[in-house]
Amino acid sequence: MDKWNLLAFGIYPYVALAICLIGSWARFDLSQYSWKAGSSQMLSGRGMRVASNLFHVGVLFVLAGHFVGLLTPASIYHHVISTEHKQLLAMVSGGFFGGLCLIGLLMLINRRLTDPRVRATSSPSDILILFVLLAQLLLGLLTIAASTAHMDGSVMVMLADWAQNTVMLRPMEAAAAIAPVGLTYKLHVFLGLTLFVLFPFTRLVHIVSAPVWYLGRRYQIVRQKAQGGNHV
Repeated sequence: MDKWNLLAFGIYPYVALAICLIGSWARFDLSQYSWKAGSSQMLSGRGMRVASNLFHVGVLFVLAGHFVGLLTPASIYHHVISTEHKQLLAMVSGGFFGGLCLIGLLMLINRRLTDPRVRATSSPSDILILFVLLAQLLLGLLTIAASTAHMDGSVMVMLADWAQNTVMLRPMEAAAAIAPVGLTYKLHVFLGLTLFVLFPFTRLVHIVSAPVWYLGRRYQIVRQKAQGGNHV
């Protein structure tokens, strides 16, 4: 087996996940005030709502499709749909929601680069992560075009075997499963893993944020100043 293929798709997934988990824990423990989405809507709301909604709706459906498509064993989904029809469904739905995500992302990039107030408050990581997401999205859409050359679902099966073997902690089998697929698919997978590496160091951390601690927080007593100087 090619050692680079083993490193990139057999070992790197676990390295990326370890960096993601340890880095996220360290950031939350040491720098909680930086754990935020860093929304710039208050600086300039022009086009923000449409762009953000398009991007987030698109990316949520794309991620859900990847999760279900890659991790559902063939023995389960064959009760409902064939491999060929599953690939066609993935191409159509992925193209539609990927297109929505692309439009929203391009609008967000344009806003961040051209609006003076938003640009002035943007960190290098804010801009970097947008362009990494753009590259990943474009690669994903390119894989749809590449899939038209093999509508038998063979590549989808190999990618699913890679994902499932990775989850089952079988790096050798995972690397062997993905070895025959084309370069576009491999770049898409590798950059997707790299997003896990970047996750703890960017605003992406807000994806897993939920203010659950508010449920157990004590009530705040707010006193209002009454006329005449008395307090109630």
